[in-house]
Amino acid sequence: MSESTTPGKKGNLTGSARKIKDNAADWHNLILKWERLNDEGSTIATKIVNLGLNKKSNTESDILMEGGSLAAGDFSENLKQSNRGLEEECVKLQDVVEKMANILSKMEKIVHAERGICELEAFQYGEKGRAEPLFHTWPTQKFAEVSSKLYESYKQELALKKTILQELAHTSNADLSMVYLSSWLYQPYIEDSGKLLLESLLLETGHRPL
Repeated sequence: MSESTTPGKKGNLTGSARKIKDNAADWHNLILKWERLNDEGSTIATKIVNLGLNKKSNTESDILMEGGSLAAGDFSENLKQSNRGLEEECVKLQDVVEKMANILSKMEKIVHAERGICELEAFQYGEKGRAEPLFHTWPTQKFAEVSSKLYESYKQELALKKTILQELAHTSNADLSMVYLSSWLYQPYIEDSGKLLLESLLLETGHRPL
C-alpha cells in the first residue's frame, strides 16, 4: 500500500503526501489572508486618495482667499490636520503591505519545501520519479510547478503594491489616482488562471471533493 492511500482521510497520509497536502491547505489559507488584506488596503488607499485630493482642493481655495477672510493661522492649521490624516493612513497602508510581504515569505517557503520533496524523490526513485502518484494523477513535480507559478504571481503583485504605496500620497492627478486604486483592488498579476491552479491543487490533494 502506498503512502498516498485514500488522500481524503487525514490519518492515512504520511511523508511526502502529508507534507504536500498540508502545503495545499497553507496555500488556501495564505491566499484568503492576502485577499482580506487586499480589501483592507483598498479601503485605506481610497481614504488616502480622498484626503490628497481634498488637500489639493483646499489649498487652491485657500490661496484664492488670501487677503480675504481666511487668516494665515487657519490656513496653516488646516494644512497640518490634512498632513496628519494623510500620514496616518499611509502608515496603515504600509502596515498592510508589510503583512503581505510576510505572507509572500511563507509562500516562498512552501516553494522551497516542495522542491526539496522533488529532489528527495529523484534521489529515491531516479529522474522518472515514483511509479504511482501521491494522490490522484499529478506527478510530484507538478505540485512544485504550481506552487512556483502561484508564488511568482503574488511576488509581482507585491512589487506593484509597494509602488502604489510609494506613489499614492504624492499624486495630485485624480485620473492617475484612480488607476492606482483600480490596480490595487483588481490585482492584475493575480489572474483567474492562478485561482484555477489553486482549485486544481485542492482537488488533487483531497481538500475538495472530486
